[in-house]
Amino acid sequence: MNKEIPTFTVGTQDNLSINVLTPEHFTLVNAYEIRNKQHLACWEPLRDSHYYNETETKARIMNHYQNYCLGNSLHCVVINTTNEEMVASCNFTNIVHGVFQACYLGYSIDVRYQGQGIMYDVLSECIAYVYDRYDLHRIMANYMVENKRSERLLQRCGFEKEGLAKSYLKINGQWQDHILTAKITPKHCK
Repeated sequence: MNKEIPTFTVGTQDNLSINVLTPEHFTLVNAYEIRNKQHLACWEPLRDSHYYNETETKARIMNHYQNYCLGNSLHCVVINTTNEEMVASCNFTNIVHGVFQACYLGYSIDVRYQGQGIMYDVLSECIAYVYDRYDLHRIMANYMVENKRSERLLQRCGFEKEGLAKSYLKINGQWQDHILTAKITPKHCK
């Protein structure tokens, strides 16, 4: 499973790097998830206590890495190189080629780093990489109606609203409506 692992810089953020998630990131990921458990709960599925234990976290990371090696997904961690902690994640999942050439985008950021423009810089770098590396036509990102931060971020990144999906995902134990958005690569719009 040897594969070249790219690392990116984060726009104007000198002390941040974007790294493909590998099993070596276990400690950083585990600390990030535990530290942000309450902050992320309203945007994610219900997580039982096993989700945060060492075995489950290692298995999840290994699964993400194996899917990266197969070309099915790309999970990235954003690391503060000053204090060696994870500050955000960005993932592109369900990468499909052929006539679809698309994937889904997901992301999260540590509560302490919100509102600093970091996620915009991260998404800008990662989206450019994914379009180039995977030759995709479309990246889709969906957000809960009340998530105004994600709405503004995705608009700023060039995503356009495509519709509303009623009871789309079960988030924090409740079925939630989601706004569907997508970004089409300019090179495929000819």
